Amino acid sequence: MITVGIGIVLFIWAVVGTLLAGLGALFLGGATALLTRRVQKGRRSVILCASIFPFLCLGWAGIVFVFQAAVDDFVFHRDAGLGDTWKCPLPDGYALLMIDETDQGWVYNPRTQGWGGVGERDDSLSGVRVLQLSGPYIFGGLDSHAYQFASKDDHIESYFLLDTKTGKHETFPTYEALQGKAQQLGVTLNLERISVVYSRYRYTWFEKLVAFLFCVPPLLFALLLIWWIVRLRKANGM
Repeated sequence: MITVGIGIVLFIWAVVGTLLAGLGALFLGGATALLTRRVQKGRRSVILCASIFPFLCLGWAGIVFVFQAAVDDFVFHRDAGLGDTWKCPLPDGYALLMIDETDQGWVYNPRTQGWGGVGERDDSLSGVRVLQLSGPYIFGGLDSHAYQFASKDDHIESYFLLDTKTGKHETFPTYEALQGKAQQLGVTLNLERISVVYSRYRYTWFEKLVAFLFCVPPLLFALLLIWWIVRLRKANGM
């Protein structure tokens, strides 16, 4: 969901974007006026289009972002890409959630807890620093002080094995104990930071589509504007 934090970030970006668009309008409008200084017909229109082009780009970027944020949140259950919350679904039906920091977070079952937040349940683990997904199993390491801001490093107090089929987890005091359990299940243990696992499953084909929508229409408009200027110059023997 869009939070107050995202609203503040969007406001800051809107202010900065408006200032940059204003500078861009002055530069493009001035450059176009210089390039068409001998043009008699159509000069005013092309200068106007060149001047408003940066503001059109800003507006288009805002539309694409809102579209991306809405689809990611309501359809794919991922974060909007701004703010202090990061979340994404995992292939086994579970999900990751990180708030304020990306070095620890929650692993939880959205089928029992929804996508909006997590609570203390057997199928929910907090303070997760490292993870590994292997079939129906999730292996990982925990820091119980992570969300008390008492541990800022890679400190891990215990390890866990979560069975996504049963929704039950088992804790282990040492890495060696978890490794022994993994070997019994035929799994080679290779724990990764939670942020690495998040990045692997957060970005999909939809982000590529958003990048296409973000870049291609402004680029086409820019090429059209250049063609217009060149055509006017040729028509006036420049």
